[in-house]
Amino acid sequence: MNISVNGLEIHLKTPDEIDAMRAAGQVVYQAHMAMRDAVRPGVSTAELDQIAETVIRDHGATPVFKGYPKKDSPDFPATITASLNHELVHGIPSPKRVLKEGDIISLDCGCTYQGFVGDSAYTWAVGEVAPSVLRLLEVTEGALYEAIHASVLPHETRDVALATGNYVARHGYSVAREYTGHGVGKMMHEEPQVPNWWPSGAKARRLNFISVPLQPGMTFAIEPMVIAGRAELQELNDKWTVVTKDRSLCAHYEHTIAVTDGDPIILTLP
Repeated sequence: MNISVNGLEIHLKTPDEIDAMRAAGQVVYQAHMAMRDAVRPGVSTAELDQIAETVIRDHGATPVFKGYPKKDSPDFPATITASLNHELVHGIPSPKRVLKEGDIISLDCGCTYQGFVGDSAYTWAVGEVAPSVLRLLEVTEGALYEAIHASVLPHETRDVALATGNYVARHGYSVAREYTGHGVGKMMHEEPQVPNWWPSGAKARRLNFISVPLQPGMTFAIEPMVIAGRAELQELNDKWTVVTKDRSLCAHYEHTIAVTDGDPIILTLP
């Protein structure tokens, strides 16, 4: 069922559609677990990309990132985005990008299965990393679950954004402000947007932040992107890879969820 909320067209999913989205989410989960098991020094990001594509296609699904269009850029060429260390998001896999001991790698993966999209991301340590790096990963994953716990009635998307941003700030990190969570369904990017922060009233209006009351049947991806340093970003010459300007480390976790009358359902976990 399509509804209009604050000028946004949002599709509320039926129980059958949520089941289909869960099936897509399970394929993405399997791809992530296969990549997780392969993450080690000496492995290239192109190898991880091939692992994910094989899992997705073996399940009869289609990679949703591959060929994804972007204005004034080539279409995205791979099944996953693989972002190393200070790369926030949209890193392009390559046989020349080889993991080293002490790296962290953010892997974002999505697929279309039975007409619906699953989308999730994890950041993994490569071998042994410093305690400060593990803390960054733990806080980022914690922010994701804070936001998921906030995705209940009668909250709005503003409450989810505040849960994310406040949790990250309490731990002394920054969130990426230019990138948000988003509705997911038959398309990878639908309404509503779910930011990782929320400005004050006047600034929210100026920036056109629109808070949407949560309703059963809403499905969206929550994806905190947390930065150890300043929340200033830069896009590289490949027109896709986004890095921190100060080259500080960053991490990225994401799950697709469904809002219900009770607790939210995480569609990208078993």
